[in-house]
Amino acid sequence: MKRVKRFLEKREPKLNENIKNAILIKGGNANATVTQVLKDVCALKKPYGVLYKKKNVTRPFEDQTSLELLSKKSDCSLFMFGSYNKKRPNNLVIGHMYDYHVLDMIELGIENFVSLKDIKNSKCPEGTKSMLIFAGDDFNVTEDYRRLKSLLTDFFRGPTVSNICLAGLEYVLHFTALNGKIYFRRYKLLLKKSGCRTPWIELEEIGPSLNLVLRRTHLAPDDLYTLSVKMPKALKPKKKKNISNDTFGTTYGRIHM
Repeated sequence: MKRVKRFLEKREPKLNENIKNAILIKGGNANATVTQVLKDVCALKKPYGVLYKKKNVTRPFEDQTSLELLSKKSDCSLFMFGSYNKKRPNNLVIGHMYDYHVLDMIELGIENFVSLKDIKNSKCPEGTKSMLIFAGDDFNVTEDYRRLKSLLTDFFRGPTVSNICLAGLEYVLHFTALNGKIYFRRYKLLLKKSGCRTPWIELEEIGPSLNLVLRRTHLAPDDLYTLSVKMPKALKPKKKKNISNDTFGTTYGRIHM
């Protein structure tokens, strides 16, 4: 009974939410390319990713029931579904869950893919927190790309850390939106001598590498999306009397004589 109680308490809503876990699912007609993409993404997501090796015959844009059941079973709030057919070859669907129901869902097509196993010296240590870089005006202009940016950020952000060591900044995930396509690249940072205190930085591509194109979207209504990102009152900073901050972060205090 105590084990069941601890299990249920772990799944209860919390003020400071856990790291978001993700399920990666193969469709009933997934080919080798889609399967390898899911394996590589799972390697980047470890230990916060669950890869289902069995094929699941489902169509996320028509019926989300099986996805929601798997989400509740695995306690995952993110999912990636891979499939293949003539109309939509090499297809990926990435989505958010809210209260174990699909919130946002975006369909992407894979046009070019280079796997981790195709690049020499491409290591993927478990639990690594990568830096995320988004390039391209589309991520800040169109609503579809804004939601996609939010999805990718949640998917790959990793654990929250209080301190950062410069030597620990080893990996970069770079997303570029250009001419209707999304370019996903992963690099390793090489810190080299520069003759001064700040090191010279070079980037070495280590994979995986994907060229993606946006296909279909299923976005939550604005009111539901606002509710899903609402901050609890207990976490909102309390306003202190006679203290204010300017746009540069400088704190000012008022003294009454």
